[in-house]
Order: sequence, then structure tokens, then C-alpha cells
Amino acid sequence: MDYKKAGVDIKAGYKAVELMKEHIAGTMRSEVLTDIGGFSGAFSMETFKGMEQPTLVSGTDGVGTKLKLAFEMDRHDTVGIDCVAMCVNDIACAGGEPLFFLDYIACGKNEPEKIAAIVSGVAEGCRQSGAALIGGETAEMPGFYPADEYDLAGFAVGIVDRKEMITGKNIKKGDVLVGIASSGIHSNGFSLVRKVFEIKKDSLDKAYESLGGKSLGEVLLAPTIIYVKALRAVKEGGITIKGCSHITGGGFYENIPRMLPEGCHAQIQADSYEVPPVFAMLAKDGNIAREIMYNTYNMGIGMMLAVAAEDADKTVELIAKSGQKGFIVGEITDGEKGVTLV
Repeated sequence: MDYKKAGVDIKAGYKAVELMKEHIAGTMRSEVLTDIGGFSGAFSMETFKGMEQPTLVSGTDGVGTKLKLAFEMDRHDTVGIDCVAMCVNDIACAGGEPLFFLDYIACGKNEPEKIAAIVSGVAEGCRQSGAALIGGETAEMPGFYPADEYDLAGFAVGIVDRKEMITGKNIKKGDVLVGIASSGIHSNGFSLVRKVFEIKKDSLDKAYESLGGKSLGEVLLAPTIIYVKALRAVKEGGITIKGCSHITGGGFYENIPRMLPEGCHAQIQADSYEVPPVFAMLAKDGNIAREIMYNTYNMGIGMMLAVAAEDADKTVELIAKSGQKGFIVGEITDGEKGVTLV
């Protein structure tokens, strides 16, 4: 008896590391002090000594049951982007610059090519956000996960000068809400998605005119947008972002109040932007009430910003220059901390 006969192939692990190295190399930053393969990743803070109060911000998350679609479609090169996005978008919400990222892949069987495909997506997410992929772990766990399945999670660290942190404490009546478009469902609410739609390859491969001619699987698997560059563009354009909310699980009703101070209420015009058609399809096929949709999904807005009224138009312009779509979607009123859709 040996480890391989018990279900763990150490040599496959070595091969997976070699295959992923080329993807990781493209994410490096000058501050990285170690190579992949060591026991830890080291990152120099020398660059940031000029900040008055350098403050580390962090985020950790996974991809969730969206992975079930990747298994069924046998496509593994995009979920890594989701994993990075869920972490670095939270860091960007605080005004932080993502510095580095580590991933954790747990699988039933280590198939080096599949692991490398997953990491290629992680590396792409790191490139989009400017974070270095400085380490990670691939755990082969036979008997715990099915041979053809895996879980994917990650952890990111960023930095911000404390005086530039986005806290929401200065939001006031009359401020304007600017939403940045999502790519679709992103990485939340897939347990409900899988109850509504048949997650089988034939169904996922079916194209729909209502989805712009794309297949259901293609639309559902579209990776989460990374908003780091858009938020940086707004900041570098001279706009003060008073508050920022990453619209993840819990949708509008749970996430937007997280950036509001007491006594402030968010009023949102539901028809102020175009909601991606996949949400209408999901609501209709699943007979899901409007309130539940907005309390579960991002409904086409992946990031919500609060800015002064005089900065709203310029904020939308700066978002557009970054390559994303921005919309003026509402305003702040007096009232109990919460959200009203009108």
C-alpha cells in the first residue's frame, strides 16, 4: 500500500504546479520576494512607506455552487476569475489596492490539466485586478470529493492610506447613487438558479434569442466583473467616493444598507438602467417575486457608489473610460437605513 493507491497522486501534484507556473508568472509585481513552490509567499511593503497610515485590507470568498455548471460544461478556465473577483471587489469597496492573492483548490482527484485550467482563470483575475498570485494550495481529497469535482476559494490582501478609506460615514441626503453594470448573475444565488434551470449539458448548450443568441450555460458561467480599475479611475479622476457597496448575495436590500450611515435611505429607480435578460428569464421560469430577485441577485448592478450630486455625471464618464458601464440609478434621502425601489 502507498499514498497513490490510497487515492493521492503526489506526482500529479508536481505536474499541476509546473503547468500553472506559466500562468502565475504573468501576475507578478515588483514587491514579490518569493517564487512559487515555497512554503509561503513574501511581499515587500517598502513601496508603501510614503503613506501616512498604510492600512491593510483583506477579503476571502469562494465561487460556491456556480462550480456545478463548470463541472457539467467541463469548462474550468473562468471560475478562477470569479474567485478573485469576489475577494478583490470587497477590497476595492474599502478604497484598497489589491496586492496579492492566494487560492485553495480541494479536489477528489488531481488532474493536472484541469488544475492548470482553474489556475489560469485565477491568474487572469489577478491580472485584471493588479494583484500578484503569490501562492496557494491544491489538496487532493479522495473520498471527500467526487473524483471529477472540486471546490475553489481564495484570499486577498490590499492596502489603502487610512485617510482614503471608503467608509460611508459622510453620505448625506442629496448624494447620488451610481451603479456599475454587472456581467449577469456573477457568483451568488446559484443554489436557486440550479433549482429553476435544468443544469444538464443539453439544456445549458441551448441558445436563446432572449439571451442575445447565447446559450444558457454561456450566460450563467460568465465571470464576475472585477471593478478595481473602474474604482481606481473614479478616484484618480478626482472624485470622492463617499460609499461603496459590492452587490453580492443578498442583492440590493442587504448590501446597499451596509454602506449607509444611520438616518440615510437609498431610493433607487428600477428602470434607470437595463437589467440583463437572464434575470427576467430566471424570475419567469422560477416564478420568483420581484422583491426576492432584488434580495438575492445583483440585478445588473455589481457595484454601487455614493457620490456628491455635482460629481455624478463625471463619475459615469470616468467609469466608461475604464471600460465599464455606469448609470445614475438613485439618490440618498432622509429616513431609516434601507432601500426603496421605485
